[in-house]
Amino acid sequence: MDINITISDLIKNNAVVIFMKGSADLPACGFSATVVNIFKRLNIPFHGEDILQNEEMRAAIKTYTNWPTLPQIYVKGEFIGGCDIIKDMFLSGELEALLKDRAVC
Repeated sequence: MDINITISDLIKNNAVVIFMKGSADLPACGFSATVVNIFKRLNIPFHGEDILQNEEMRAAIKTYTNWPTLPQIYVKGEFIGGCDIIKDMFLSGELEALLKDRAVC
């Protein structure tokens, strides 16, 4: 199966997807850990996709979004950004508002 189809299916079939290094229980980098902690603090369920387990996906997700860094966060099919954007949105209250607006929480 084409990796872009796999990525599209993950995004389409999950309200919140985090393409990250490591898992939700054991993030493998500080940026992934920050994002996981934010969503856990907001009590928002998410699908964490460990790109370290799939080198093809690790390369493809960066091309798919035209975004060079990880983690990458999608909400209801829309690419929101990476760690810094999510952190800023969380601190300003914008992330929670977005999640409510999209009926995620």
